[in-house]
Amino acid sequence: MIRIGIINVSDRASKGIYEDIPGKAIEATLKEYIKGNWKKEYAIIPDEQDLIEEALIEMADIKKCCLIITSGGTGPAKRDVTTEATESVCEKILPGFGELMRAKSLEYVPTAILSRQTAGIRNQTLIVNLPGKPKAIRQCLDAVFPAIPYCIDLLEGPFIECNEDIIKVFRPENSIK
Repeated sequence: MIRIGIINVSDRASKGIYEDIPGKAIEATLKEYIKGNWKKEYAIIPDEQDLIEEALIEMADIKKCCLIITSGGTGPAKRDVTTEATESVCEKILPGFGELMRAKSLEYVPTAILSRQTAGIRNQTLIVNLPGKPKAIRQCLDAVFPAIPYCIDLLEGPFIECNEDIIKVFRPENSIK
């Protein structure tokens, strides 16, 4: 079974002050991208580094998610600590994800240079940090998702088959299972 974690990092959404639109945007996008069944693990966490780290560790180590996607907490504000939490729990950081997401976002807003999205690997789990705005979530996922299934292959995770009419993923010819 393919397990994917979705974490919305938001003080207000975690308190029920507003609806979790970013988490739902991630889920809707993944439903378009991925063929077949997958199970979501879902959390809404306040902007507290220790709570974000605990959620990432639980989804990676206990719930065995091959992919965890976070939204929010990647800006320069004092409470934005998702990047620090991700870096703290990962053995390897993949800066190319953040570089590509910022480059893509710069096509739409000049403030994209303020974003600190990143990605990293914890054991056999790829963790990707996205911004918190639903439109930016889709733009960033459209940019980086083509590399995600192959990254999970390299981590010896489950084979993720995608809807090629929606998203074209890349796998070297000799790597296809």
